[in-house]
Amino acid sequence: MSFLWAGSRLLLALLGVGLAAPSAFAQFGSFEFGLIGDVPYTDEATTNAFPGMIAELNRARLAFVVHDGDIKSGATPCTDELFEQRFQQFQTIKHPLIYVPGDNEWQDCTNNKTNRFEPEERLEKLRQLFMAGDRSLGQRTLRLTRQSEKPEFAAFRENVRWVRGSILFAGLNLPGSANNFGKPEFAARHAANMAWLRESFAIATAENHRAIMLVIQANPHFDLGATNKLRAGFNEFLRELEDQTVAFKKPVILVHGDSHYFRIDRPLVGRRSQRRIENFTRVETFGYPDVHWIRVRVESGNPDVFKFYPEIVDKNLIDHSRRN
Repeated sequence: MSFLWAGSRLLLALLGVGLAAPSAFAQFGSFEFGLIGDVPYTDEATTNAFPGMIAELNRARLAFVVHDGDIKSGATPCTDELFEQRFQQFQTIKHPLIYVPGDNEWQDCTNNKTNRFEPEERLEKLRQLFMAGDRSLGQRTLRLTRQSEKPEFAAFRENVRWVRGSILFAGLNLPGSANNFGKPEFAARHAANMAWLRESFAIATAENHRAIMLVIQANPHFDLGATNKLRAGFNEFLRELEDQTVAFKKPVILVHGDSHYFRIDRPLVGRRSQRRIENFTRVETFGYPDVHWIRVRVESGNPDVFKFYPEIVDKNLIDHSRRN
């Protein structure tokens, strides 16, 4: 099914991706995990709505939780103190937490009117604090494979991979809104991302995994033409993603945040066929002011592998102040 979230209304249209009301299940090899992103933003959300979300996550039986970036608003200063606050909040999550960085916490830090920072320096700080060692965040951790284990990509600790239930998961550092295209740091990070993408598909194929789930922060602008300036930093990634998805022939899920618009759809159109690629699904997580999360269920007997359930946090906890 396809979901478009607009305010408090959920619009549904059948597309074939499984979604239903949660029910008890006991299939061997089945498990659930959570997807979040673009939270928290305001001080109120940090002290109220976000802890409420964490409490709901902690009550759920989840294999892990993934945060797909933007742990602050773009206008909030990128200080060490704020990073430490977020780190401590992440550590209250009982499940393993995998965090993929967004633009607000490093790329946009040079735009603040006060407390300006160099983006590359802030990205390195994120790596040191949130991505130290080979374990996830959270009170219960899991082992992650980091791209930095390869000498030629030693800087890129944020690019990660793990396997659960014969599904390969991979996180890559592609931030919104334009992937920092044209800036000096882009070339090396882009080369690392492309290598990580290709290697992830190669491993999934060689090991006969059931599906692949990729996690990035940016909305890569499927709806824009290749000549649009917002697409420039994503064009090669999207071409490779298409080619690899077609060759893989099994379910491929791309999870992202960035535009604060919950939806599940199939926006990848083949360059030659001009038809939607049926084994590809985009899942965009909720974003502030909608401080909600997505429960994902993997079922061993489901040929589509995944089912998605929007989990709506108590609206009384949410600060509806204007987001940045």
